[in-house]
Amino acid sequence: MVSPLMMRQDAALWTPLESERLTVRRPVAGDRASAIEIHVDPATNAHHPAPESVTEESSAARFDAMLQHWNRYGFGVWAVAERSRPTEVIGFTGVTHRVVHGRDALNLYYRYRPSAWGKGFALEGAKLAVAQSVELLPGLPVTAYTTPDNGGSLKTAQKAGLVRAPQLDEVHEGYTDVYLTLGW
Repeated sequence: MVSPLMMRQDAALWTPLESERLTVRRPVAGDRASAIEIHVDPATNAHHPAPESVTEESSAARFDAMLQHWNRYGFGVWAVAERSRPTEVIGFTGVTHRVVHGRDALNLYYRYRPSAWGKGFALEGAKLAVAQSVELLPGLPVTAYTTPDNGGSLKTAQKAGLVRAPQLDEVHEGYTDVYLTLGW
């Protein structure tokens, strides 16, 4: 059986999309500054196991990887804006390819400006990403991973339809990644 990831997706099916309050689209080079700003913000790294490793350079590399993922697979992490202010990027969310315990999977990702927190935007974006994944790549499980102390991230993934999967947890030197999944 050929993995659905071996067949590039039609990006037009993945972007742009709208939910009740959000618009999501494929990121472009002009989103680099927003991506770096969001990723280096100390508040967005409160649960990062090595926050000192998050630099402007590593954040730029993460953004470049987002763009490359879109080029390779035809889907990926979206730039997110409020529908009422479509030019102001408030965060990034979507799914990317990830191999989890030797199995192709989709990784649910969300990172938003602290000014966007507490408004349900991460959950709204996560639900949109999960729905698109289930519809367009039904053969792949959706996973999310975080640290055990990141209650906000755990809650968002669970409310988006994922369930804890302790059998997938990974222990690293100094921290643990806990997994949630849909379709494992």
